Amino acid sequence: MTKFPLRDQTCFTGQRLEVFGDCENFQDRGFMNRVNSIRVESGAWVCFDHPDFKGQQYMLEKGEYPDFQCWNAHNDHMGSCKPIKMHGEQYRMELYEGQNFTGQCVELCDDCPFLQSTGFSKNCFNSIKVYGDGEPNYRGRMYIVERGNYCLFMDWQAENPNIQSIRRVVNYF
Repeated sequence: MTKFPLRDQTCFTGQRLEVFGDCENFQDRGFMNRVNSIRVESGAWVCFDHPDFKGQQYMLEKGEYPDFQCWNAHNDHMGSCKPIKMHGEQYRMELYEGQNFTGQCVELCDDCPFLQSTGFSKNCFNSIKVYGDGEPNYRGRMYIVERGNYCLFMDWQAENPNIQSIRRVVNYF
């Protein structure tokens, strides 16, 4: 079982909340939406700065994070989290220029630090199909996209269809 203890103060002190799976709202569990340290005991988790899996996303892999700056957050606001589902399958992702899987398509089977190096001249993708698991963006705004079809860029909670790079989430159990 994957355990994910959160603390409201730095260096693993203060009030503690243990999460074992999807947690849509920390306040529903008696924990304020302020997280200052996290210990990831196994797997990888995606955390959101708002409840209901909304807002800025942060991916945390196995390890210790003694303060919010260690996971590249701008503040200690965090409202929800969930484990990233990893299926151990070979990774493949199809990115489409148009909505609903239309237009030019680029297929990726490996990490891609610069999408334009694939020969695809644009960096706007409006729909994505993920086979296995994936995580776009090395820098800047990050989106976790698990296995599934995303007809519109808003389906993966993006503000716009711009994608610069792709990186797989590796299973570290």
